[in-house]
Amino acid sequence: MILLVKFLGTNGWYSTFSNTTCTLIDSDNYYIVFDAGDGIYKLDNYIQEIKPIIIFLSHTHLDHIIGLHILSKFRFKQEVKIYGYKGTRNALNTLLNHPFTTALSDLPSKIEICDFKEGIHNNPLNFTSKKLIHSDVCVGFKINIENRIISYCTDTGVCDNLYSLSENADLLISECSYKPGQEKWGWPHLKPEEIALVAKNSNVQQLILTHFDASIFLSMEERKRTVKKAKKIFPQTIAAYDGLELTL
Repeated sequence: MILLVKFLGTNGWYSTFSNTTCTLIDSDNYYIVFDAGDGIYKLDNYIQEIKPIIIFLSHTHLDHIIGLHILSKFRFKQEVKIYGYKGTRNALNTLLNHPFTTALSDLPSKIEICDFKEGIHNNPLNFTSKKLIHSDVCVGFKINIENRIISYCTDTGVCDNLYSLSENADLLISECSYKPGQEKWGWPHLKPEEIALVAKNSNVQQLILTHFDASIFLSMEERKRTVKKAKKIFPQTIAAYDGLELTL
């Protein structure tokens, strides 16, 4: 069994040469989407089969949900389920409605929004969710699918739950909002050396950095230089870019 990982958006905060964050996992039985930045507009290019589409939202900051504005573009035959931490349903029912955008009830695809709490879940698939450290409630995910563990942890500082969710992951997808040694400002986010150390100490097999702060990383060359710093700590590190595809 092969899992395909496709990066549809890799910026944090706002779009530049990259769209805001959105990652697709194409498995035998599911299409799994982590976050719905504006990169999600590309999703229908990759939906080839009639299998469930599951969108996991880390939190409701706009760079992670703004792509839901274009749900009316899609004509999916299968139902789309959006999962977010408790309170997400109310937030999205406000946003995905008039006067902001097309109401959920008027969309051509069937959309269901589901709240969850921290913990271990077996529906719709096996996943663990835990709170991370951010300015507002943000959760990370650890998904066990087809005998692989994929962890997704973005918009966070270093914390115990980041380590817990990363432990023994075949693939850790995390953020790189700051450059090495940069003085932090504002909301908790990660430097490359911090998440590389987490990966090294958590028995991670592969680390992919995404959610590059658009105001700090102004080119792909800056991303590549930053990843070199991370690779000195954890050699199995890759800088994501829009259109990156890999197999797991």
